[in-house]
Amino acid sequence: MGTKLTLTASDKHTLGAYRADPKGAPKGGMVVIQEIFGVNKNIRHICDTLAGHGYAAIAPAMFDRFERDFDSGYSADEIAHARSFLGSLNWDHMMLDVAAAKAELKDVGPIGIIGFCMGGSVAFLAGCRIPGLAAAVSFYGGAIGKFADEKPKCPVQMHFGEKDESIPMSVVEDIKKKQPQAETYVYPGAPHAFSNDDRPSFRQDAADLAWKRTYEFLAKNMK
Repeated sequence: MGTKLTLTASDKHTLGAYRADPKGAPKGGMVVIQEIFGVNKNIRHICDTLAGHGYAAIAPAMFDRFERDFDSGYSADEIAHARSFLGSLNWDHMMLDVAAAKAELKDVGPIGIIGFCMGGSVAFLAGCRIPGLAAAVSFYGGAIGKFADEKPKCPVQMHFGEKDESIPMSVVEDIKKKQPQAETYVYPGAPHAFSNDDRPSFRQDAADLAWKRTYEFLAKNMK
C-alpha cells in the first residue's frame, strides 16, 4: 500500500521514510515514530492501518543519521544490535526529522504524531516542542519521565503496560502528576511492547483497547 520517499530536515540531513495514503480524501496526517528496530514490517503495517482509517501516515527513518535503511527483526542478536544505537540518539536531531515528516504532510489537514517505545518518547517530546501538531499519542515511551516537566502544545495520550520491565510504575505515577491534563492509561498485566503483534510481548486485549482509545482520541482532536 505504501511508498518510500526521501525527506530533508532543516539541517540538510536527508532521511528515508515510508508513506501510506488512504483511498479517499484524508482526515488528516499522522507521523509514525519507530521503535529502535527501524521502519520495519511492524511500523509499515501501522502506517498502512492508519491509512485504512483515513489518515495519511508517514514513518521517517530516525536511524538514518547513523545507519541508513535500518530494518530489524526481534531475535536476541537483532535486539542487541538495535540497542547499540541508543547511545547515539540525539533528541534535537530527532525533532528535526519529525518536523521534516510533518512538513511532508502539510496538505492533508490536521497532523498528529504516534510513536512506540523510543518513538513513544519522541512523540511526547514532539508534542511539547513542535508547534502545529493536533495530537500526540505515546505507546510505552521509556524516556518520557526525563521530559515530564515540559509542557505539551497539543493534547497528549499515553499508554503503559503495568508489567513493563523497563518503565517502573513509579515513573508512570510521576508522569501522571506532572501531566495531569494528559490521557494516561495503564494496562494491567501488560509488558513492554504489548501492542506489537510481531513480538512475544503482544497482548491482544490490551492492544485492542489501546488502539480503540487512540482512534477515539484522534477523532476528537484531529479537527
